[in-house]
Amino acid sequence: MDDVVVYERRSVASFTLVVFALALGLGGYVLVGLNQDGQPPADWPLAVAVWAGLGLVSWGVVRWRLPYADPLLLPCVLLLNGLGMAMIYRLDQATNPPMQSGRLQLGWAAAAVAVMLAVVVFLKDHRRLQRYTYLWFVLGLGLLLLPLVPGIGFANHGARVWIKLGTFSFQPGEVAKIVLSIAFAAYLTEKGDVLAKAGPRLLGLTLPRMRDLGPIAVMWGISMLILVFETDLGMSLLFFSLFVAMVYIATRRSSWAILGLLLVGVMGFLGYTYLGHVRVRFQAWLQPFSNYDQNWQIISAQFGFASGGLLGTGWGLGRPYLTPIAKSDFIAAALGEELGLVGLFAILLVYLIIVARVLRAALITRETFGALLAAGLAFVFGLQVFIIVGGVTRLLPLTGLTTPFMSQGGSSLISNYLLLGLLLTVTHQARKPQAQIETDEFSSLHDEATTAIPAVAAAGVRTPTSPSSASPAPTRTPQVTTPAPTGRASDVDAPTQAIAPQAPFGGDAP
Repeated sequence: MDDVVVYERRSVASFTLVVFALALGLGGYVLVGLNQDGQPPADWPLAVAVWAGLGLVSWGVVRWRLPYADPLLLPCVLLLNGLGMAMIYRLDQATNPPMQSGRLQLGWAAAAVAVMLAVVVFLKDHRRLQRYTYLWFVLGLGLLLLPLVPGIGFANHGARVWIKLGTFSFQPGEVAKIVLSIAFAAYLTEKGDVLAKAGPRLLGLTLPRMRDLGPIAVMWGISMLILVFETDLGMSLLFFSLFVAMVYIATRRSSWAILGLLLVGVMGFLGYTYLGHVRVRFQAWLQPFSNYDQNWQIISAQFGFASGGLLGTGWGLGRPYLTPIAKSDFIAAALGEELGLVGLFAILLVYLIIVARVLRAALITRETFGALLAAGLAFVFGLQVFIIVGGVTRLLPLTGLTTPFMSQGGSSLISNYLLLGLLLTVTHQARKPQAQIETDEFSSLHDEATTAIPAVAAAGVRTPTSPSSASPAPTRTPQVTTPAPTGRASDVDAPTQAIAPQAPFGGDAP
């Protein structure tokens, strides 16, 4: 009964958090209309109905299918997504006539939620993904290199990371990071012990064996290929850093992390020396005011932060539209201007909560693949936020990554909701009580046996539980004899001799 009460309380708490998250996003949307026109947006009832419906349906399906999933993940994502759509709608109002990017983003959100719910419903156990290690590798690398295929790949804003099929464009690298996280987790589950073996020692540091350096060399080469031919600094860093981090988690050897950092430094040096677009990014980072025309995007973002100050100008009262591409790459700058430094820090805290909760699930997961998968997904998610927000705030060189769940774009939104579905599945398995795990495993074995027995019987193989109906086994009635007066058993055949009942554990039968 106590478990039932706890489960009901958690359900009520998670439902309350979902409603609160939906209300904050819708509140930002309504405030834009109130601050600009003195009245809510004209179509606010439709927007409220669609967004609230998506959130509540998502909560219901997750609680039904994955009752032990982390209750904070879905509310945090809905909060980020709602605030992002409110800001996109606010930026739409700066054009005449207003653009419809916010409405389009709401449609993409509906499609992304459908993808997430499909993962939740059909992938109840993430361990099924471990069976296809090399298939995930091929698929992930294929997605990364797909923009290089002539005819479908094209460049946008200097980076060749898009593919176009008819009127539909997509950024396959967003999905590739998730697929490769699965591939790395499955590979390191099998090979982690081999990569952890000690090699030569140098300056008190145990280095990997030379024979084990092949995988990291291959990943570094692919990252350089992405950097050179796709001119995508962000994705190459994200992809290679993900592999290094997961190798370090699997082997727990600091030598792998140090080697990875050195290779990242070599990658940056070669890119700065031989690739003009990388040099431009570094110059905009170190000396943005040296070229106003070329670096106007990052300069205007800094002016926006200064204008917003600590508490911001308020929804719809700033000028974030002066920053180019504010809806996608620089949405963090737009939010920082109108919500202030305090609001931007609160948003970053929500991202930090997501990463911390998934890492906590990785620590309590009972099997290696789940722990590595959770840690890898948390790392790639947190690293992407750090790289893009660091670039917008001039902490790092600017890259072309998107801000998860907030930036405009269908491919980014769908891939991140796909990631959310995997995170919910992993945390459900990690937080599930041991008694429930044993029950689920028994049910799974029973279902497999129920499926296998009819197939075996149909093949003509007789099983103890399904005898052949064409030739039924003869039934024999055992003959029981009465003992002779002398106490000896009567002289009968052995097969028909009565056997005295025995009590369990060797005692006399009653």
